[in-house]
Amino acid sequence: MTELTGAMNVSCERKASSFNGFVMLVVLVAVSALAIWTVSQGVPPEGAMKDAKLAFAGLLFGSILALVLVAAGFFMIQPNQAAVITLFGAYRGTERTEGLRWVWPWMMRKKISARAHNVHSDRVKINDLRGNPIEVACNVVWRVADTAQAAFDVDDYKTFVEIQIEAGLRTVGARHPYDDMSDEDETTLRGSADVVNSELCAELNERLQVAGIVVDEAGLTHLAYAPEIAGAMLRRQQADAVIAARKKVVIGAVGMVEDALAKLAEDGIVELDDERKAAMVSNLMVVLCGDREASPIVNAGSLY
Repeated sequence: MTELTGAMNVSCERKASSFNGFVMLVVLVAVSALAIWTVSQGVPPEGAMKDAKLAFAGLLFGSILALVLVAAGFFMIQPNQAAVITLFGAYRGTERTEGLRWVWPWMMRKKISARAHNVHSDRVKINDLRGNPIEVACNVVWRVADTAQAAFDVDDYKTFVEIQIEAGLRTVGARHPYDDMSDEDETTLRGSADVVNSELCAELNERLQVAGIVVDEAGLTHLAYAPEIAGAMLRRQQADAVIAARKKVVIGAVGMVEDALAKLAEDGIVELDDERKAAMVSNLMVVLCGDREASPIVNAGSLY
């Protein structure tokens, strides 16, 4: 924030000075009654004194002018809404009090919503940490925290938010790989959603601070390889799945063979020398690890 202050004048929200609208509504009724009473008295006759005519005209003009000025100063503040008050271009504060309010008619009021906004970004094509082209999109929940910054420090704060969301998404997406292709346990876009979403939220809060915007929640809603490499990456993922499945099958088969040999030796069913054990291990591994059914061969003679 210190560096930003040196580059531009940072606005800061402060409370505006306005009046209760219902009190001014009573004043408006009183002024209206005065104008009606003045008209009801009638225009002075032709023979009336000049001073009487001037007094009538002045009273009528003053009543109408007061009626217009009072009526022009009313404005309404809804829940989670604010009005930025300016006087001839100078900031005079922000009114957040709900209900009917009143300010002098020559003071301008610009209403800004302080409610939560939900933005779903377009799909953005970027390169991940390893240079693979990927497509990402995100959903962001944001709101205006400082109305003065949103109104005066950026040209159009809603457009500013949309552009910074795309820029922040590109920055965070390029920090990590799409998937983990090595044995190292690292942060990935696909496998570390909580970490990536936290980084995206922090990145957007830092970028939108200049506009007085706070991001409450941010998260990826779309993540995929770009079409030009999607096929190759799908085959790689399939190969990884096959290797992982084969590895688990082999580990299980080795355990089963070990248990079988130990059970045979423990019960004394058959005495196996090293060569017979090797043949039995080979046969069991083929049966347990093969993709197809094994065709048994009955040996009617001796192994030797």
